[in-house]
This record gives sequence, structure tokens and C-alpha cells, in this order.
Amino acid sequence: MLPAPRRIRVLVVDDSAVVRKLVTDALRHDPEIEVVGTAIDPYVARDKIQQLNPDVITLDLEMPRMDGLTFLRILMEQRPLPVIIMSSLTQRGSDYALEALRLGAMDVLAKPGGAYSFGDLGPQLIARIKAIAGAKVRNRPPPPPAPVPATAPAPAAASPAAPTPVTRAHPAIAPAAARPRPVTAFRPRYPLSRNVILLGASTGGTEALRDVLTRLPDGLPGIAIVQHIPPVFSLNFANRLNQLCAFEVREAVDGDRLTPGLALVAPGNFHLLLVRHPDHYSVRVVSGPPVWHQRPAVDLLFKSAADCGAAPHALAGVLTGMGRDGAEGLLRLRQQGATTFAQDEASSVVYGMPRAAWENGGAQHQVPLERMADHILRHFENHAPAAPVAASTA
Repeated sequence: MLPAPRRIRVLVVDDSAVVRKLVTDALRHDPEIEVVGTAIDPYVARDKIQQLNPDVITLDLEMPRMDGLTFLRILMEQRPLPVIIMSSLTQRGSDYALEALRLGAMDVLAKPGGAYSFGDLGPQLIARIKAIAGAKVRNRPPPPPAPVPATAPAPAAASPAAPTPVTRAHPAIAPAAARPRPVTAFRPRYPLSRNVILLGASTGGTEALRDVLTRLPDGLPGIAIVQHIPPVFSLNFANRLNQLCAFEVREAVDGDRLTPGLALVAPGNFHLLLVRHPDHYSVRVVSGPPVWHQRPAVDLLFKSAADCGAAPHALAGVLTGMGRDGAEGLLRLRQQGATTFAQDEASSVVYGMPRAAWENGGAQHQVPLERMADHILRHFENHAPAAPVAASTA
């Protein structure tokens, strides 16, 4: 008789007894996962990591004796492990979570409460644990300076409720001097107002997108981005990119015009759709059921671009992430004339979405993350808009 497959060993680190119990109870429903222990703070977690040898850690960031960011930094230096951040759905919690992703955490989920009940989060947490278990945790070189998390309490006006992007004003734009500028401005060979760049990502995608976008110059076609990320986190993610990129980045608001030199990020918990006009593109920010268990969904962005006739003028790519979101939409775009790509396996944190897009023929190329910005630039330097191609299942 074959031995039973080894279950994924999870250590839950949180100072809240309620959260530890909720997370533990949710994970125990899955036969492939074993909660081997819990810890009230990083000091207890350190000892239990040595004793229990977990495969994955869920980590709170605001804890007594040592904060989660400090613990994560030490963990990634001394014993890198796949980490999922469980963060409060607040301004400060979002700042901390994005910094944790920069330090090496693989994914972030909102803690129980606020806009979500744990009934909603349980299946997401299970799926993410399975996706990152056994993933290669890279010892990243020190990243470039980035905005540090807020240390003061969140303003009284901050709310844990899901954002309502159709009515919220655009977030403030960082001063131009805060954004690095390329030495050489991009000089397109043909007008770019009809062109568009479409990017989708999930697990590991916040850092992958940062790596790509901060290497691109200003002046490229408008960029529409779907990153699987909770509400509030998406706004801070867009604001951080805006401080780091050579072009404007902001969270999308319904009706925004997508123009060259602008990148729009889908708000968490809302889908992002592309609309074509005679001389420009705009976006719709809409609610609706999840697709592939995701809202926003990459597939809906890609399919809307194909349906509105943007495919012959589009460059579209799927980056690291779990599941299959984006593969069907990428194939439809390619069939209608788009140039498409997927991140390669070696550079992906989770080779799920890129694999699906490659295996169904949606992606024409597999591109390492470190070459992705050059791949995008070469496309617009050398490549005229393509004509529609026949369906392919290669």
C-alpha cells in the first residue's frame, strides 16, 4: 500500500486568539493541510519553526514584543520560508502588507472582519497555501528605497469597508521629482494612441509588476493592470508604483481615460474592463460575480479588450500567479491579432497562470521577469500592429 501523501505543514502566527482559532479551524477542513502549531508572537514562532519545520507560515504584522516586518526580514535572511501575510484592512495594515511583499512574503490576505467574513477567506487561504507550498523562496538582494509603512495610527476617516471606486476621487499624484526618469525618452516609430498594454498577475505579482514597470520609460501606450489583491491594498499598491515609476500610476476609477504615459490598476473587489472609442480608450470599473474565484479577474479585462476591437493594437501578458485566470482571455486576444506573452517558469513565484496561458496557446512567448521590460520596449520600437491570426491550440 502506498503511503499517504505528506500534508502541507502550516504554522499560524498571530497575537489574536480569535484569529488563530478561525484560521486553524478553516485549514483543518482540508485533508491536504495540517496546522502543526500556532504562535502568539515572533519569539514563540522562532522556536516553533525550529521544532516543527513548517512548509508555510501565515503571519500577522502588528504583534507585541517584535513586529511582523522585523520578524519577516530576519526570517528571509536566516531561514526563508513561504509566507502569507494576514493584514488588517486599513491604511496602515495595507502599508505594512506591501512592505512585507517587498521583503519576500509571497501573498497577502485581509484578516477576518471588515469587508470579508472568514467564510469568504477560508477557501482563498487554502488555495494560496497549496499554491506556494514548496515554492522556491529567493534570497532577494536589498531592494531599492521605497516608501516606508506609516507608523502613526490610520486617520480617523480611514474605513475597513471595501472602496467604491466609481465615486472616489483620484488619489493624489506623487511629485514628478519623486519618480525616476529614464536617461533616454522613448521615441515611438508610430502613434501610440490606438495601442494598449494589458497585464495580469496574482501570487508574487506585486513585486513582479514593480520590477517590470519601474524599468519602463514614460511615453509608452496606456497600461491596464489586474493584480489579484484585496480592497485598500490595491490603492496603496498603485500609489507606491506611482512614486517609483517614470509615468503616472493610479487606481482606476470608472470612466477613466487610458492614455499614453498612464497605468491604471484595477481596484480590489472590482472588475476592470476596457472600452474603445474612436480616438482613445477608457475603462469601466464594475462589480459582478468572481471569475476563477477572483474579483478583479484578468480574463474579464483581456476578453473586454478583444470584444471592443483592441486586440490588433494590444500587447498583453500574464505574470506569476496561481490558477488559470487570464489564459482564456489571452488566447482570444492572440486569435484576434494581439501580441502576447507569459512569464517563464524559472522566474515565477507560482507558475500557474503563466503555465495555463502557455499550454493553451494564448502566450506566443515565455519571457523571464528580468527581460520583460526590454521585451515590452522592443515590441513598440520594432513591431507594427499585427493582423488577426487564426485560432491556435499550440
